[in-house]
Amino acid sequence: MKTTLILVGKTADRLFATAIDDYVGRINHYMPFEIKVIPELKNSKSLSESQQKEKEGELILKSIEDKSTVILLDERGKEMRSVEFASWLANRQQTSRQLTFVIGGPYGFSDAVYERADGKISLSKMTLSHQMVRLVFTEQIYRACTIMRGEPYHHE
Repeated sequence: MKTTLILVGKTADRLFATAIDDYVGRINHYMPFEIKVIPELKNSKSLSESQQKEKEGELILKSIEDKSTVILLDERGKEMRSVEFASWLANRQQTSRQLTFVIGGPYGFSDAVYERADGKISLSKMTLSHQMVRLVFTEQIYRACTIMRGEPYHHE
């Protein structure tokens, strides 16, 4: 199963970017995985929150393959323990050819993106910076891969 993570805007902090790249390399030992970056909007300060979500939403939707299962990282999504996420991911690998996770912009997702989504997951009830979410989520995908293979990275 091909898995893609769509991000709005590049990862600005070099420390985060380096760590994310490390996890992407590790994940690719287990499954095809790529990150697609939607460029940040130009002149976004002149746009309302709603307008920014709509424009980002259009770019997100263009980046999603038609047959992909789409999962949004959203504060109102389902929270899972790492072992539960690994089981969820294993099930998706059996039922989907393409899985796309999306981390939205600073104001979240447009209605059109929510309508296209097949589900939502949350990393925490706490608010995390977009840079941190990227790192934590790529680490969790890697952790799920090691759990599925019974490797010793995760400790219960």
